[in-house]
Amino acid sequence: MTSFLTYLMQYISLNEDEISFIRENISVVHYKKNEVIFQAGEISQTIYFVCKGMVRLFYNVDGHEKTAFFYPEGKFICAGESYTYGIPAQENYQAIEECEVIHLHKLLIDKLLSRIPQMELIGQIATEGELIMCQKMIANFICLSPEERYSDLLNQNGALFLRVPQNYIASYLGVSAETLSRIKKRVQEKKQS
Repeated sequence: MTSFLTYLMQYISLNEDEISFIRENISVVHYKKNEVIFQAGEISQTIYFVCKGMVRLFYNVDGHEKTAFFYPEGKFICAGESYTYGIPAQENYQAIEECEVIHLHKLLIDKLLSRIPQMELIGQIATEGELIMCQKMIANFICLSPEERYSDLLNQNGALFLRVPQNYIASYLGVSAETLSRIKKRVQEKKQS
């Protein structure tokens, strides 16, 4: 809860009554490593905030899991199309470490917004962050080779490699685990020469 309040107060000011209201109405859900948080086919009624741990967004494509994003602490998660239009989601969310996640159900969000109107800014910031992340990913897949995508990920978010299984990183980069091993070797050799 403290990390959620700290995140909020980066963007909005909250008085003691508002902080108490948030503490009384929001709870943290614990997930074990590899536990599914949200599954494709469900209709999303909830926005999530990762307080602790790492969450993976993936799609099932022809019986194979394709990783699209990783969400570390301090990130909002939402199956946006499903949440907005009330249709079954295509994506899955899985805890890839032990996680603490806040669930913000639509009814709770309405309650928060009526009591703390400046919370709307948080929704805007979360949506913009997701949009920017999507645009970067699309640009990387269009403009960069797999080796360049690997190097970019390593430079931008090297800690990810310590927290996420290599097969998920390979899937995220759009390559096989074997190809990722070869890419890592080539990048390492370039650094040494």
